Amino acid sequence: MMSIYRAEVLATRALTPGMVRITFGGPGLAGFETTGVGDEYLRVFLPDAGEHEARLPISTGESWDWESGVKPSAMRTYTVRTVDPAAGTVDIDFVVHDGGVAAAWAQRAEVGDVVGLNSPTGLYEPPAELQWQILLADATGLPAVARLLEKTPPGVRTRVLIEVEDPSHQQDLVIGAGTEVAWIHGGNGHSQSRLDEALKSMELPGGTGYIWVAGEAKVLRGIRKYLRHEKKLTPESYKLIGYWTDKSEAWTERWENLDAETRRWFDELWSDEKRDREELEDLQDAKFELLGL
Repeated sequence: MMSIYRAEVLATRALTPGMVRITFGGPGLAGFETTGVGDEYLRVFLPDAGEHEARLPISTGESWDWESGVKPSAMRTYTVRTVDPAAGTVDIDFVVHDGGVAAAWAQRAEVGDVVGLNSPTGLYEPPAELQWQILLADATGLPAVARLLEKTPPGVRTRVLIEVEDPSHQQDLVIGAGTEVAWIHGGNGHSQSRLDEALKSMELPGGTGYIWVAGEAKVLRGIRKYLRHEKKLTPESYKLIGYWTDKSEAWTERWENLDAETRRWFDELWSDEKRDREELEDLQDAKFELLGL
């Protein structure tokens, strides 16, 4: 059951030059149910520029819709950083940068402002009897990495690699025994990401493991190709989440200007029930590469 929550800004705090933490609460957030998964995500419905309260959709059971005549609010997807059931609060860390609807709102958010949140969905699905994990992310995935580390069971060997713009964007993390954390600087739209290069330089341990990667969509396509086709890993042993697209406006313009036949090819691809999702991803990635997308 999908729920829509009216969430009030209770506090804002700059964590680094590139990230702001916003704490949400209020009576409209009562009953918020976390999945308990470290990288659960939700949609944030945002106020218009110059306004302090977002227009909220209505739940339709498994999704949401807008009442007739209501202009939809801008919406963006974010991971949950912390849920405090006792206090009735939810923390979300926003990457802030020039441009971007959510980044602009997060930088001007004030106590008392109101957004909408929907029910969260968890993504992290390690295999049973997990012995080791590798967590890689750029700045957009840092909040999820931090929460995943806090929820990592004792005894699971963990390697973490996080790519941020420069040392001022690093954060203190809760690190348990058997966890190694390294930071690299660059990427994040400022230079070429080195997450794929770093992963390829790692020797994967034996035993039951899980690789979780979050970052820019095209970078993750290359990582997926490496894990699936070079390392021959099963789909259950990794999770790749594209949080953003570099030069997204140019990408969107090229996508929208594709010819009708190519657009139809993409639509028909995902209606093919004879192939599994991984095969469909292979075909889509190859087509994106061919088109330069």
